[in-house]
Amino acid sequence: MVTIEFLGPIQKAPLTLEASSLRDVARVLKEDPEMGQWIENCAVAVNDTLVSSLDTTLQAGDKVSLLPPVCGG
Repeated sequence: MVTIEFLGPIQKAPLTLEASSLRDVARVLKEDPEMGQWIENCAVAVNDTLVSSLDTTLQAGDKVSLLPPVCGG
């Protein structure tokens, strides 16, 4: 099981699911209409390290963080 956390303006409780790669996580999140607007634009970190490939493998206990783009001064 991996934990998905949603940061910034994504108002969603953490989610725990079975996933062997970020591609599995993306597939599940794309099924959620609320996440559709975020999934394509978020940076993604696995265990606090930014990653860019959906082929990134995941291990039990990993934490996946979705970091949406934000504006600020």
